[in-house]
Amino acid sequence: MAVDLAYSGEIADLIKRTREFTRDVVLPIEDEYGGDITAAGGDELRIRMQDEAKVAGVFAPHAPVEFGGHGLNMSDRAPVFEEAGYSLFGPTALNIAAPDEGNLHMLAHIANPEQRQQFLAPLATGAVRSAFAMTEPAPGAGSDPSALTTRAVRAAGGWRINGHKWFITGADGAGFFIVMARTAGEPGDRGGATMFLVPADAPGLRVGRHIDTLDRAMIGGHCEVFFEDLLVPDSAVLGEADRGFEYAQVRLGPARMTHVMRWLGAARRGHDVAVAQVARREGFGSKLGDLGMVQKMVADNEIDIAATRALLVRACWELDRGESASNSTAIAKTYAAEAVFRIVDRSIQMCGGMGVSGDLPLARLSREVRPFRVYDGPSEVHRWAIAKRVVGAAKRAQADAR
Repeated sequence: MAVDLAYSGEIADLIKRTREFTRDVVLPIEDEYGGDITAAGGDELRIRMQDEAKVAGVFAPHAPVEFGGHGLNMSDRAPVFEEAGYSLFGPTALNIAAPDEGNLHMLAHIANPEQRQQFLAPLATGAVRSAFAMTEPAPGAGSDPSALTTRAVRAAGGWRINGHKWFITGADGAGFFIVMARTAGEPGDRGGATMFLVPADAPGLRVGRHIDTLDRAMIGGHCEVFFEDLLVPDSAVLGEADRGFEYAQVRLGPARMTHVMRWLGAARRGHDVAVAQVARREGFGSKLGDLGMVQKMVADNEIDIAATRALLVRACWELDRGESASNSTAIAKTYAAEAVFRIVDRSIQMCGGMGVSGDLPLARLSREVRPFRVYDGPSEVHRWAIAKRVVGAAKRAQADAR
């Protein structure tokens, strides 16, 4: 059966308009502020860029049509998100930045009608931002979510939540939080978590310090968040109680792939900058781009871009078919997280001193893509999971053959 990788005319047009909007409107702002979105104006800038994206018809490509979005599936999101990711501020301008994009995706699949109106609608239109509060300081939930220690217990009319989270992206200025808390079992148990929808101004919810991290392009920082006798009603439960880990899978696989899409765009920009530089820069009697060692770096970048995109396409195809895509998303995320850093790192090397300076965007791109090997699961955890599935399948096959 033939495989058709072409996009429809409608999607091709959206890709083109997103490319033009990102390069003409967003890139100059990023360059002016060196990729630091807080210095550029934070939420004030976000609102202004999103208003311009709405005028350009490229806003919220992933959001449900009923809330003003384009309703794209995962496969059609890939090239659009990649074009937006060409600028570090592009995802924020289109309302497809983490964590809002992943939260929107999950709410669209799980939220009840009342929750859709209260939380999903304002998130989809850009009226508010959100945060996903799961990660905790050791020995709490991190790469191993089953270590969850934040606890929600039954109280009159609802639940009382106590716990300490950190590295919560977008927490400062978020309109609401999706809070993962243990409602059954003990830390280490694979079940017993529940997701709660909590307005940011709820008594007992407190945003603490910004944790100083490499990246500067994610609005709202990466913060500590404290829950101190936070009382929420039963209506705050997202989905059903004790199914939080199950629901997290609705978010995590697609969110990992949208990270790949966005940062592939950033890596492509780095590659484009480097290729333009070596095509014009002369040294050792020729253009740098005519030297064998430079050509190897150019070729290796092209290979990493193509391989990342191919793995992404496969994973998105499986997700659109309703499959769990656990292995394909883990493979794509692990490869991409390392490939995009290699691409940017080679691009810096090709540009020499200029590459590590502020005269080119490469240094800030390196700063942004390096954490991807940690965010959404470290590469080591994904490799462990991939190997565990493969070896487990071999053991089952051997048992069946007996």
